[in-house]
Amino acid sequence: MRPLDGLLVLDFSTLLPGPMATLLLAEAGAEVVKIERPGFGEEMRHYQPRWGRDSVNFALLNRGKKSIAIDLKNPEQRAKLDPLIARADVLVEQFRPGVMARLGLDYETVSKINPRLIYCSITGYGQNGPKRDVAGHDLNYIGDAGLLSLSMGLRDRPVVPPALIADIAGGAYPAVINILLALQERARTGRGRFLDVSMAENVFPFMYWAIGNGLAANKWPENGRELVTGGSPRYHLYPTADGRMVAAAPLEQKFWENFCEMINLEPELRDDSKDPDATIARVAELIAAETSETWKQRFAGRDCCCTIVATVEEALADSHFRSRGLFDHVLSSDDGRTLPALPVPIAPAFRSVPGEPLSAPALGAHNEEYL
Repeated sequence: MRPLDGLLVLDFSTLLPGPMATLLLAEAGAEVVKIERPGFGEEMRHYQPRWGRDSVNFALLNRGKKSIAIDLKNPEQRAKLDPLIARADVLVEQFRPGVMARLGLDYETVSKINPRLIYCSITGYGQNGPKRDVAGHDLNYIGDAGLLSLSMGLRDRPVVPPALIADIAGGAYPAVINILLALQERARTGRGRFLDVSMAENVFPFMYWAIGNGLAANKWPENGRELVTGGSPRYHLYPTADGRMVAAAPLEQKFWENFCEMINLEPELRDDSKDPDATIARVAELIAAETSETWKQRFAGRDCCCTIVATVEEALADSHFRSRGLFDHVLSSDDGRTLPALPVPIAPAFRSVPGEPLSAPALGAHNEEYL
């Protein structure tokens, strides 16, 4: 038995935030049914590269789910969902505010069919407020929340973050957290709840230190100039002689002292509070004088919190991650191929059997079963 076995989730979402949230629920045992447009399905099915009939993005995010294709704008078609809604435990949607109401699927309407339903709406800015109807994507959300301003590169070389922070950490993960909290509450009260998940506002916890410094000490962070955003030699990226990068994070004094000894940094520069820019420049010179392999060997067995930045390909082959079974779960395609399923933050004991191939559903493959 997995923790969410027997739980029925109706997934009206597309692309990343909602499908990632329902993937976590599915991996923990929930029965997740995607509600999709007839003929086309959700947009991510058509991305590149392909993995069998659909995109590999879609396959990774929808492993183990089911699909029904139904025209929600057709009242007769939409009415066929009522029996599913009546026995569902969770509904996840990701439309702009007001869309589900126009379809007759808003919380007020469906909660009359099923008062125990937990209804989770994921949007950029939430269900109310001046920006509720503003269109946006991850970059807009982290920009509006101030997170992007902490480390966005130089004016002539702006840096786009490598992760979709608001989509996953501001949308998918808070959705799952609050769904699980609502399930616990329902076990006590017998009633469901509406959950308003705003991706933009849920990234504020990432800035706890910036908010604290600003509000308590009136020291508002500057772009790339703070302790963990590039302003300190103790938390910095340094290029090596062969074009790789050292991720140096010897924040604590004992690690910093070990690091300084290892790279032979001059004593007068080791007190980095005096002139951090000068220390950064000299450390960069020292690191750039040797190859990444040389530094990797020197870092081995030393308490200095330094590593060589891995490529995604290298990380997937890392013996540490593989030893922990991170890639033991299997995704299969409709043409018989397999690859490792997307690693998700669900404890191995709560997931499906490792090695058991699961696939993403074909569009409308489960219409007969559910409708």
